[in-house]
Amino acid sequence: MYAVPLAEDAALRPLEPWQAEEFLAHMDRARPHTDPWIPWASRSTDLDSARATLQDYADKQAADTGRLYGIWRAGTLVGGVMFVHFDTRLGNCEIGVWTEPAGEGHGLITAAVRHLIDYAFTERGMHRVEWFSSTRNARSRAVAQRVGMQLDGTLREYFPNRGFRHDKEVWSLLAPEWPGTAAA
Repeated sequence: MYAVPLAEDAALRPLEPWQAEEFLAHMDRARPHTDPWIPWASRSTDLDSARATLQDYADKQAADTGRLYGIWRAGTLVGGVMFVHFDTRLGNCEIGVWTEPAGEGHGLITAAVRHLIDYAFTERGMHRVEWFSSTRNARSRAVAQRVGMQLDGTLREYFPNRGFRHDKEVWSLLAPEWPGTAAA
């Protein structure tokens, strides 16, 4: 099975529709922690909706327009990373993340994001990696900063979630800024 080690007891692996039951159990643990920031977290509330979320990303992977990966720590799904969109024609992609409390504080999200960035730039030839987050999500902002992204700007009151309109920060990293790319 394809797996990328992130730490001694953690790995990044594809997250697929056949894993819907495990994904749902994880989302039940993660929901209170992720739902304020990720609207789709509230949509995976039963086995059918969890499977539909995973199938949506399987379809995106088949079309080469997005991908979803889980982070397992000590054999338990504790978070994940994804290419929310992946546009090879324009050379732009967006990375998103989520975690439950058991996945925090171990550097797993940052390591996984670095892996996706490296894949996008060095293997797929993308030009721009984007990161969007609520201005209220300090943990998300910290990941963007740790991987070297620059803040492009803030879209005021951009998206509603849970009865509140969030300002959205737009972060980016360009291929010439990433070590290991031909342009760097």
